[in-house]
Amino acid sequence: MYGELLRDAFATATGIGPRPLAGGRLPRPVIEIIERDDGLVHGAPAAHYLDGPEHWQPYDHRAVDRVRGATLDVGTGAGRVALLLQERGVPVTGLDTSAGALDVCRRRGVRDLVCGTVDTHAADGRRYDTFLLLGNNLGLFEGRERAPAFLAALAALARPGAQVIAQGTNPYGTRDPLHTGYHELNRRRGRLGGQLRLRLRYRDLATGWFDYLVCSPDELAELVRGSAWELSDVDVADAPYYLATLRLAGGPAAAVADTR
Repeated sequence: MYGELLRDAFATATGIGPRPLAGGRLPRPVIEIIERDDGLVHGAPAAHYLDGPEHWQPYDHRAVDRVRGATLDVGTGAGRVALLLQERGVPVTGLDTSAGALDVCRRRGVRDLVCGTVDTHAADGRRYDTFLLLGNNLGLFEGRERAPAFLAALAALARPGAQVIAQGTNPYGTRDPLHTGYHELNRRRGRLGGQLRLRLRYRDLATGWFDYLVCSPDELAELVRGSAWELSDVDVADAPYYLATLRLAGGPAAAVADTR
């Protein structure tokens, strides 16, 4: 689903890409539908996945300015961040589970791409100095159950002294009862308040249901505690959005890293 969404967004923006619709038309605008498990539905144009740096939020610029060394762009999407890092001469790899998204990345010029998850990529023997989780991809932690394995996979991919730069959103500033009620429902179910159960829809396509985490910096600190990582900095200059920096600590999980 996500790959088809990005292919059509790219085709609409450039005129290059997949077959048009009947009558020679491309879908315009390309809308991503986000459905929450309580019935809330939200639609958003997909064009932002292709945005150049001139349209980015300030926290995105601060994040890429902190990059150093070999970098893994986790959930690279249409490759907007990887393209900028390439231009800066940074050795960057785009990782995504969507073959369609990676096809769009290739068409846009991203050179180094891997299809898979952090777990599957950990077996490939490659190691990185920086991991980027931008575009709210801190959500890939999913919740308390998934976060330890996700953090361990990043540690298995890490060189000594590696860092994770992740963008998140603190969900608890809202007074909207649609959201505050959902937070309370989650807590009654033993979940973090901002843990989302979602599926994405585009035209006649849909993903399966999946968990995606929106959490506060304090909740993030709780999730990181006891892992191979330390929460070293939280930048809240654009609250409710924030940048969190994790650094690889010592200990057994860090010992799997090498200097290749």
